[in-house]
Amino acid sequence: DTIALDVEAVRGILPRGGTILGSSRTNPIKVEGGIERIKDNLAGLGVDALIAIGGEDTLGVARELYDNGVKVVGVPKTIDNDLNATDYTFGFDTAVGIAMEAIDRLHTTAESHHRALICEVMGRHAGWIALHAGMAAGANVILIPEQPFDIDKVVEYVESRFKTRYAPIIVVSEGAHPVDGQMELATGERDAFGHV
Repeated sequence: DTIALDVEAVRGILPRGGTILGSSRTNPIKVEGGIERIKDNLAGLGVDALIAIGGEDTLGVARELYDNGVKVVGVPKTIDNDLNATDYTFGFDTAVGIAMEAIDRLHTTAESHHRALICEVMGRHAGWIALHAGMAAGANVILIPEQPFDIDKVVEYVESRFKTRYAPIIVVSEGAHPVDGQMELATGERDAFGHV
């Protein structure tokens, strides 16, 4: 499906997160004849070059298309900030700001109810959002995929924090995992790009 992205079509999208295109999580490289179909569609539409705007999966497909003769420009737009050869992706700053605000607002609730509160943030296998937002908002524990955690030490810290009459805030990146474990899904299901 295609639509023309003229001024009228893109007016008002600046403050919107995510995609206006409704793109799928389909991996066209894994679909039989996918690359040729893409090339045929681009040629049939008179497209001279493809601008791939996305993260690791999108730009991985873009690279594969480039290797197969498609003129491609890759734009590193991912909140995860996890692209090789890219210092800083756009989307990351917004994600950190929103997560930081949410975490910051948890402090009074946690303390008034004397509870440990956990905030999970996105990032897949990169802990940048959790680390930056957690530090900026004063989280007490930050769990990231790059550093496996010991659940007993986390519990010990939570208990010690309660003894100070303050309630702990724990920020967890979605890919965080314990020292002796990995991310698991009850069904074992993976998306088209192989992610849990």
